[in-house]
Parts: sequence; C-alpha cells; structure tokens
Amino acid sequence: MSQPDPVTLSVLDNRFRAIVEEMGEAMLRTAYSQILNSSRDFSIALCDAQARLLAQADHIPVHVGAMPFAVQAVREAFGDAIADGDIYLLNDPYHGGSHLPDLTIIVPVFGEGRLLFFSVVRAHHTDIGGGTHGAYNPAATEIFQEGLRLPPILLGQGRVARADLVRMIVTNTRLPREVRGDLMAMIGAAHLGEKRLLAVLAKHGAAETEAAVAAILALSEAHARRIIASWKDGEWRGEAFLDDDGFGQTDIPIRARVVKRGDSIVVDLSDSAPQVPSFLNSSWPNTVSAVRMAIAFLLDPEVAKNDGCFRPIEIIAKEGTIVLPREGAPVTMCTSHCSNEIVEAVVKALANSCPERAMGGWGRRFRVAIKGRDARRPDRPFVWHLFHARPGGGGSSKGDGWSTAGEWHSAGGLKFGSVEMAEARFPLFFARHEFRPGSAGDGTFRGGLGGELELRLETDGPSVANTAGDGVKYGAAGMLGGRDAAPHHYTLRRADGTSRDLRTKEVGIPLAPGDVLHVRAGGGGGWGPPEKRDPAARARDAEEGLL
Repeated sequence: MSQPDPVTLSVLDNRFRAIVEEMGEAMLRTAYSQILNSSRDFSIALCDAQARLLAQADHIPVHVGAMPFAVQAVREAFGDAIADGDIYLLNDPYHGGSHLPDLTIIVPVFGEGRLLFFSVVRAHHTDIGGGTHGAYNPAATEIFQEGLRLPPILLGQGRVARADLVRMIVTNTRLPREVRGDLMAMIGAAHLGEKRLLAVLAKHGAAETEAAVAAILALSEAHARRIIASWKDGEWRGEAFLDDDGFGQTDIPIRARVVKRGDSIVVDLSDSAPQVPSFLNSSWPNTVSAVRMAIAFLLDPEVAKNDGCFRPIEIIAKEGTIVLPREGAPVTMCTSHCSNEIVEAVVKALANSCPERAMGGWGRRFRVAIKGRDARRPDRPFVWHLFHARPGGGGSSKGDGWSTAGEWHSAGGLKFGSVEMAEARFPLFFARHEFRPGSAGDGTFRGGLGGELELRLETDGPSVANTAGDGVKYGAAGMLGGRDAAPHHYTLRRADGTSRDLRTKEVGIPLAPGDVLHVRAGGGGGWGPPEKRDPAARARDAEEGLL
C-alpha cells in the first residue's frame, strides 16, 4: 500500500476535520434540549475500523479521549455482525461509556464491501431516569440509582432506529420529548458523517483513504513526540484535592506520579484515594480521557488530537481507587470531578518539565438542576441546568486567563448561552450576570474571573433543585508561584427573607416562586509569582473593577 503524497494527506486530514465540524453544526441546529442547543454539551468524532480516533471537533475535551472506548465496546459486542446501515447506542460507563447522561450513537461506515470507519456522536442528555431529575444523583451509592444503563445495543438497522427501543428509552426518562428529539438529532448527525465519509471514499477509494489514515496518525504521533522530547526528563508528583464525597469524607486526594523520559510519558495514578461511596468515582474511559486531555493542553495547538497524538502516553491505575472503581460504583459526576483534579495533578507534575507550557488551574463545576412548572406551558414540566456564571480559566506564560471560560474538562466548550433565550424558555429572571471581582488567582499572569449571578425563580408553584459538583473549599490551583483562585460560594435566598449556603452535593432542595440563587463562581489560578506582574496590568484591573 503506497503512502499518499503530502498534498493528498493535507487535503484528507482537513476533510476529516471539516466533516466533524459539520456534524457538530447539524447537532447544534437540530437538538431539542437547552443542554445541547444552547450549552453545546456534545462532541463529535470519527474513528477508523480499529476504533482509533481519527478526527474530533473542538467541543468537550473530556468526551473525546473516551469515545474510542465506546467504539471498541461495539466492536467487541457485535464483531463480524456489524453491518452497513446499523445504528448502535450505549451509555454504560462499565461497557464503553463515561457516565450515564452521555449517550453515544455509533454508525459504521462501509466502503467497497468492508467496514472502514465509525461516525460517532456523544451528547449529554438532560435526564436519564434514576433516583432524581437531571441525571446527577448526589445520594447515589451504586450505579443503579443513577439512571438507565445501556451497554452496546443495536438500536436500528437499514439506517432507521427501532421505534420500540426508542420508546423504551424515552419512557425511562422524565423528559421524553426532549430525550427523543435529542436522540434523533444525534442519529441525524452521525448519518451526516457517514454520508460525507462515503463521498471521500468515492473520490479516493478505500485503499488510498486507509493509507492516508495510517499516515495522518503516524504524523501526529511524530509531532507529539518531538514536542515531548524537548521537555526536561525526570520524575515528579502532582496532587489535587476534592472537597468531599457528600457522605462525610473530606479532602480526597488525586495523586499523579509522572515520569517523562525522552519522547514518552508515564502517568501513574495508583496512589489516588480509594473509591468513594458517591458519584465522584471516575470510570476508566473518563480517567484515560482526563490524562490525555492534560497532556493535550501542554502540546502545541497545531498537533492533531487523534490516536497518534496519544501514543506517547502510558496510563497506570489501581483497581478499587477513585480513578478505577470496581463495577457498580456510581460515577455520574466524574466527567467534571474527578476529571478536573486528574488534569490538575498531571499538569502540576509536568510543570517541572515544561514550565512555559503549564497553566494555572481552571475553575471547578458546581451544577444546579431545577425541576418545576412554567405557567406559560402548564402541560410541560421543565428541567433546567445551570450553565451560567461560569468559572474562570487559568493564567499562563502567555497572558491572563480567560474569564468565565469554564472548567478544565470542557476548556471553553460548554457555553452559557443567551440570558434572554433562557428567560424565554424557562420561568427564570436573571437579575444580575457579570464578572465576580476578586475571584481570580493572582500571579505574574492572573487567572480569569468567575461569574456572579442572581437568578430569581418565577415558577408556577413549588419546584425542587439538586446540586452536583465541587469547589467550595478548594479553588483552582495556582501554578509555578501563582496563587489559587477563590472557591465557589452559592447562596439560596428565600422569598421569606431567610438564606443559607448551598452545599455541592444536595438532593431535593425545595424552592418557591421568588426564591433567588446567588451564584459566585470561582476564578482561574494564577501563573508565576505575583510580584512579577506588570504594574500597568494591575492598574488596568483596578480601573476595570476586577480586583
């Protein structure tokens, strides 16, 4: 098999990237729920027949490194029975998924009578059943309390989903209309990817396309290895802490021992805390994705983030720890926590190897999900997920962090969407939504600011909220002498004049019309010693009211 010429390789590499971007646009414009068509909590990928990640769109980083596990799970479950026109679905974190709210649609792509690719769409659904609304159950002590488990299943054939299976899935959720619509959007986006890949195969043929895929992955590997080889060799340790597990255990460590030799890196997470009773445990695909994400953040932006890019990385973990729990443990919070802490621990360790590339910590996730009724739509209950008032990104050697950019696991991929649109779709009033002064970690380059929000409920009668997250004790970490950022501080102010602070892991919080959520999100960590900060930058921050 001859290798395509450099021009053809460049054309095909960019074509694959264009396909996943177009799939993402289709998903954004056809999804039903706010969590997808406003906050963009979905990701797109193409894999080859060996389940190797070929291309991804710039959506949610923690999704993408885990998606090849889903493709491999389908290959193992169905093997040679995979046929042209099939539609596969899964979400089970112990059988290829990351956590239950993330449904993954996988469509095989055949050319010249052979399986050549998989078109993959992963999307976070607003509800997946389980013990409480909104997919995050802080009270869960086993995965069965978190929602509907779907190992790899054949959802449809002949490019048509089975109506009975779709009906079974949506019936097990609190918002069947939204879940059905989002599922159909996912299938449509996956079929769009198939259509575009078939056009590539029609032009270049299966043999040339396969050769190009192998060459693209090899080039990405070589690019990543050249960068890693330029870093300092050594062995270092990094550590990050979770506030608590919601069941009384506090200061839960994630520990990374990182060995960098030549052009390869070994990340050993074996010394991390034992698995916990709650949903903070990380499924193995999520753990692998978090480590890959941390390394990817330290590489050049131009390095294609595909299977080749991640070949220099070896990941070690110990079963029974929070980063590799035994099957049956709850894991729903893992895509935020402990993925953020895994990234933080790895970057802290490698800051010794490539200090100019390391960045301050990004803010942590503190989700609120509200279920209630809207007088404007009395026949349709709603579930609203808080994506506004995002935390800040970390500072770096190149400048201050991005304000309200979000958490490390999403790296700006999650959006808070239009305030006006949220008010039109839900019985909410945004009285205040702005930067939170003083929330950023100080440094030579400070972190970005977190957001501040005052949100008043205008629901039709009582409603109920759950919280799910971390970061009211530990703010985003400073790096290389930079200061840690302020942690989160969320307050519930009752219409009757009373108030209390919200904990990060609560279920069944009663809410009434007129109640106000006062959200003060943490900022990003600083980079470098604060005393080296440019005085003009400090004066500008003071003038703009950011301190």
